[in-house]
Amino acid sequence: MTNNNPFNLIPLIPTGRNETDNVNLYSPDDMITIYEQQFLTEVPDDQLTEFLPALKAFYDIDDNTLDISAVIFDAIGDAAIIYNHKIKVGDYQLLGELVKESILEETEEQSKDQANNDSNDAQAFTIDCLRTFYINEIQIPYHFNLFIQGDGYSTLTEKNTVLEKLYWFVHDGFDEHLLGNPDDVISLESINAELNKLGIREMDLTTVHAVVNYIEDHIIDDAMADALNEKMDAAE
Repeated sequence: MTNNNPFNLIPLIPTGRNETDNVNLYSPDDMITIYEQQFLTEVPDDQLTEFLPALKAFYDIDDNTLDISAVIFDAIGDAAIIYNHKIKVGDYQLLGELVKESILEETEEQSKDQANNDSNDAQAFTIDCLRTFYINEIQIPYHFNLFIQGDGYSTLTEKNTVLEKLYWFVHDGFDEHLLGNPDDVISLESINAELNKLGIREMDLTTVHAVVNYIEDHIIDDAMADALNEKMDAAE
């Protein structure tokens, strides 16, 4: 018996045929699934040239369907495909209350006159936060302390989960890896070992940097910003 699904693609039911009756049509959600599988299916190197024809034959679709699937993914998908990894942002939690911080800012007059010892307090806050991310549908927490001052903010991330270690791997300087405690060094090999335990394929340096960029771009969304603004308004 021949295997007509050698790449273990997800069976999907078409909604019908196109106008010329030469390929299948699928629901938007299923077309997103087809699009994702182009990148998320692990394919042996010696079968790479066979994969795309096999995918199109399995679903009975053409290149135009794949193009439409990509457009739909960009339009309504809630995730990104980053070098064969599906990255998705999840919910957030504010784990504590806002803590007021006192930041001393030098005034313009003080810059001109060192004898003037007056200073102004610039209002700032910190708060403990948690954001959930998903890699290939596997949930991974990202714990960080958020510092807010005016319209700007910065984060200080834990070093416990593999996503937190990805951040530090990217942002720790080369000298820190040389001068620090060898037991504390976060290497690409140690990160990939953790990913392997979670059932997530390995990442190269390009993928790691792209994933960290995605995390930083999505760590605060509109809902979280609104919740933080409400807390700051109440605190002031």
